[in-house]
Amino acid sequence: MRFRFTAFLCLCAALSLSLDASAQIGRRFPSERKVVEDPVTGTMLTFLTSKPHGDSKIYPTHPQWTADGNWVVFRSRLAGSEALAVNEQTGDIVQVTEGGYIGMLNLARKSMKLFYMRRTDAGLQIVEADLGRVLADSAKGTMQAAASYQRVAATLPAELQAGGDLALDAGEEWVYFAVGKEEAARHMAPGAKIEPAFGPRRMGAGPNGIARLNVRTGEVRHVVSVPFQVGHIQANLWNPGEIVFCWETGGKAPQRTWTVRADGSGLRPLYPEAPYEWVTHEAVISKDEVAMAIMGHRAIPGAAAAVDGPATGVGGANPGQDDGWGQTGTREKPSGLAIVNLRTRQMQIVGQTDSGSGFWHVHGSSDGRFAVGDDFSRNLYLIDRRNREMMLLTTGHKTTAADHPHPTFNADGTRIQIQSAMLSEDGRTLNIVIVPVPDAWLKRPARP
Repeated sequence: MRFRFTAFLCLCAALSLSLDASAQIGRRFPSERKVVEDPVTGTMLTFLTSKPHGDSKIYPTHPQWTADGNWVVFRSRLAGSEALAVNEQTGDIVQVTEGGYIGMLNLARKSMKLFYMRRTDAGLQIVEADLGRVLADSAKGTMQAAASYQRVAATLPAELQAGGDLALDAGEEWVYFAVGKEEAARHMAPGAKIEPAFGPRRMGAGPNGIARLNVRTGEVRHVVSVPFQVGHIQANLWNPGEIVFCWETGGKAPQRTWTVRADGSGLRPLYPEAPYEWVTHEAVISKDEVAMAIMGHRAIPGAAAAVDGPATGVGGANPGQDDGWGQTGTREKPSGLAIVNLRTRQMQIVGQTDSGSGFWHVHGSSDGRFAVGDDFSRNLYLIDRRNREMMLLTTGHKTTAADHPHPTFNADGTRIQIQSAMLSEDGRTLNIVIVPVPDAWLKRPARP
C-alpha cells in the first residue's frame, strides 16, 4: 500500500510539473499556418491559426504586429488566459505572457515590448514584457523565469477603480487607462451635469475619467474627467500626448467620439454628430486622421423596403436593431466609412456599400492610400482613397461567427489582419487571418 501511495504522489508531482511547464512564457506550439483561396473573390488568405482554440485579434484601435513586423500578437484559449504571438512567415506560435492579462494588449511600435494589465493578489498591475528576448530565447530553448522578461511597471491604487482599457502613448513612456466614478468625480468641476444612462442597454452614465501612468517611474497623473462612461481609449501612435476615446453606450451615443491632450487640455468632440447619425468604431489610422463608421444599418421608418436595401439581412443577431435608439443609423442621411482630420477637423466619406448594413468596423493605411471596412455579413471591402474605387476582398466568413472581422492594416499598408470563422466547423470559432492588399493596387500611384 505504501508503494502505491508513493507512486501516486510521484504521479501527482509529475502532473504538477507538466501543468506548470504548460503555463510558462516562451512555450512553443506547432504551426497551424494555411493558405486558403477565398471561394468568392479568389483572394489568397493566410490563416495563421486554423484550429478551434477560440482565437481573437487585438481590437483595431491598437497595433497587431510587433515592432519588427514579423509577429502578430493575439488572444486565444490555446494557452489558457495567456497572450500568444504567431510568426507570419513560419507559423510558429509562442506564448508571450505568464500570469494572465486583462483588457487590451499594447504592442510598442519603437521597441519589441508589450504592455498590459493583470489582476493579482497585490492589485491591478501594469506589466511590461520584453518580447524580443522572449521570442529569441524561446527559439534557442534557453528560457528563463518569467520575471526576467516581465517587469511590473506599477501596481495601481485600488481607489482609482482602474479597468482593462489601456493605451500606450506614441512616446512609449506613458500609458493611459480608465478610472472609475468616484475617482473621476473628485476631479469634476463643481455643479457639472452628470449624464444618465442612454439607450436600451442602460449604459453610458457618468462620471468616468482617464489617468496616465509613467511606465518608467510609476508616477500616476489624472488626465480628464467627463460626465459620461468612457470607452475605447486609444493613443495617437504618431503624435505623443494625443488621446482619442468614446462615450460608450453599447450603441448610438449622443456624442460618440472625443479627443483630449495628455495634460487634460483640448477636450472636444472629435466629430460633432447630428442626432440622426449613428457614429461608431473610431480608430486612429495616421498622425492626423481617424477612421470611423457612420452607420446605415437600420430601416427608414415609414419608407418602402428596398429589394436589396439597407435593412436586408441586418436583423436577428446583428446589433443595433432593437428599439430605443431613436430614428438613427438609417440611409436617409449620408452614411459610410468616414475619415476625420484631427487638425483641420474636416470629415469626408470615402465609401459605402450598396446594400446591407453598411460599414461597421473600419481602418486605414497610415500613408493615406487605402481604407478598409467590414459589414454585418462579414464581408471585407478595400477602398482606394485616391479615386474612391471599392473592391470586395473576401467574404464567406459566416454570419454565425462569434464576432466581426475587425480589419486592421499593418504598418506599411500592404496587409490587413482579420479574424474569421471560415474554417470553423461550428460556424462560430475564430482564427487569425492575413489578407493581402492586391499587388495591382499597391503599384498604383500614391495620393497627391
